[in-house]
Amino acid sequence: MAFLEMLGYGFIQRALLAGTLIGLLCSVLGVFLVLRRFSLIGDGLAHFTFGSVALALLLRVSPEHVTLAALPFVLIAAVAILRLTETKRIAGDAAIGIISALGIAGGVILASLAGGFNVDLFSYLFGNILSIDSGDVLLSLFLCGVVLLTVLLFYRDIFAVTFDEDLAKVTGVNARAVNLVLVLLTALTVVLAMKLVGIMLISALLILPSVAALQVARSFFSALLLSAGIGTLAVVGGIFSSITLNLPTGATIIVACFLAFVVTAFLRKLRS
Repeated sequence: MAFLEMLGYGFIQRALLAGTLIGLLCSVLGVFLVLRRFSLIGDGLAHFTFGSVALALLLRVSPEHVTLAALPFVLIAAVAILRLTETKRIAGDAAIGIISALGIAGGVILASLAGGFNVDLFSYLFGNILSIDSGDVLLSLFLCGVVLLTVLLFYRDIFAVTFDEDLAKVTGVNARAVNLVLVLLTALTVVLAMKLVGIMLISALLILPSVAALQVARSFFSALLLSAGIGTLAVVGGIFSSITLNLPTGATIIVACFLAFVVTAFLRKLRS
């Protein structure tokens, strides 16, 4: 299928637009999460999303409303992870593991009650480019605007909390509010990204572009810009490559992100 011919299909147009926005979101948020050593929160929330989707399918929620039905549960899970880490008795990775295990276990039980793993559930696990509709595009556009506006307005506060939370508190930054906003935005992005790359691969889309950017970036702001560029290019390239080569879209996007990481790691080695 020729490049221009691909662009003539509505589902490809929607996938490209929503995918570009989602890739941008994951890449920008991923920089903060990686530097905070909180990158696995995407994996934990993705696993909890699996349980939320299984519940929605058990309740016979229509496919176009599954995303909205799962969203409140994932937001609650994000707040729960943050609250567990604030107790000082539970490390961040342990809190993520607790929520992740609960989501997977609940999802398996609910899927069993629903009669097993059906086609709908598998499409959420591994992504389905055909399932992206105009509602997802509008939601992606809205969330992208919210995230970018939040980063611009509170750049200094987010920067301070990311690198030294204790120092940020001393200087008057409301670190708790910054952390809450960050995890809620991550939860929204995770739910939104499950149709593009699937629940199983969301964490990779959060981590790989940002890690690749941090290999060669010389400043925090340049890392944000480079990560955003890598994420969006990987999504666009992955969509076209998957259609051309008849490969799974989500997995192809992640492979593109990994190749970008390999390239930047090589460039860092040459520079050093």
